[in-house]
Amino acid sequence: MEPQKKGIRSANFDHLVGMEVGTSTLLRELARGGMAVVFVAFQRTLKRQIAVKILPKAEMTQESAESFRHEAETAAILSHPNIVPIYEVGETDEFLFFTMQLIQGRPISQLISRIRRHVVPSRRFLPLKITLTIMLRVLDALDHAHRQYVIHRDIKPANIMIEKDSGRPMITDFGIANLIRGEGPSSRAIQGTPVYMAPEQIVTADLDSRADIYAAGVLLFEMLASRLPLPEHETKRDLMRMKIEMRDDFFRSSPSDLNPSLDEELDRIVRKAIAFRPDDRFSDCREFMEHLEDFNKRALGP
Repeated sequence: MEPQKKGIRSANFDHLVGMEVGTSTLLRELARGGMAVVFVAFQRTLKRQIAVKILPKAEMTQESAESFRHEAETAAILSHPNIVPIYEVGETDEFLFFTMQLIQGRPISQLISRIRRHVVPSRRFLPLKITLTIMLRVLDALDHAHRQYVIHRDIKPANIMIEKDSGRPMITDFGIANLIRGEGPSSRAIQGTPVYMAPEQIVTADLDSRADIYAAGVLLFEMLASRLPLPEHETKRDLMRMKIEMRDDFFRSSPSDLNPSLDEELDRIVRKAIAFRPDDRFSDCREFMEHLEDFNKRALGP
């Protein structure tokens, strides 16, 4: 493996503002992570603002370049109203890049964090109708991805953006997605976010779509309860070990224990989605959706 670079988080990319990239002009930096930087750009051909994700070659490793290209290529084969679309993929002398829809909004993680601090205790939870609407759309998008043989492998609140005006959820970040009938990133390292990753994702790279069902179940749990009842731990490694050892007792309580307004039927739905054994979970996203839709009709009406 190539040596680690100094890090994108500390680098200065101000000189890129105003640069022409493909059919677009970079306007300002929007966000950055450990691997890439996202800019707001103006697409000259269609006269609209878009997002441009770049991976500077000065900070690039063989593994990060492979993952970056894989994210763009994987997301590009998916066409769904709740998956952020990819427009263009390219390369300059200085960086790799791909362009995508600019989402005006915020991730679910920020919504949960904000509502959890509400001054009125009974209002420290997302409204149930909104939660179920978001989940049904996320599951529909995942079902589409799975039908195209794509497993996301990192579904979590930070990777679901909510559009400001429409309230539409949009799945982002296919950087560690895996093609069921193809090749994903070649790294053998455990990839994903320990709290949300399925137990089998910790011990094997041989996954199927039920790994995403587990993560979606944890996402639903967190939206219903505003927090996750995790065992005490010090490191991510501790958390992964406990997830394997504690099996179905990893989450110490049910959503209704944390949010008394919830129906116990939702507890049963969540518990099935996050079952330790893949065979005990919903067989696919459509089955998960059917249970949520049935509950929605009984509890909330049309």
